Amino acid sequence: MPQKIRIGKIATLLAMLDESEYSSFESMFDEVDTCLGKVGSMNMQKVISAVETAVKRSGLIEEGVYRETHALYHTIVEALEGITRGQLAIGETMRTVGLRFAVVRGKPYKEEKEGEWIAVAFYGTIGAPIKGLEHEAVGLGINHI
Repeated sequence: MPQKIRIGKIATLLAMLDESEYSSFESMFDEVDTCLGKVGSMNMQKVISAVETAVKRSGLIEEGVYRETHALYHTIVEALEGITRGQLAIGETMRTVGLRFAVVRGKPYKEEKEGEWIAVAFYGTIGAPIKGLEHEAVGLGINHI
């Protein structure tokens, strides 16, 4: 029996891996489509825009299809809630983020009718905008397309 594809686990792992660690896990990523990137900002909109732009440029979602862009947006926001501990603010509360992100698109259910889903994971640092005073944070969002 085929194992269920865990797009959230894959996205979180990808966001946390350094380039030197990637090859050890590469076979896990064969059944999904992925997009990776980095963003650092005190502006929440810049974080959202960086992920959306990277995903659209990679072809992971079809830009002209509203439901795909809409699903991606809500998934990004859900992942950011984990990073910001439920307070969707960074610069307004005098904190900054330095994040790696991974976006994974796949079919996590055996039943074909369940369709495709998207996962966004962030891993990095958040804290006062003073170098060295940040701490690690991780966030994950998953949504159907």
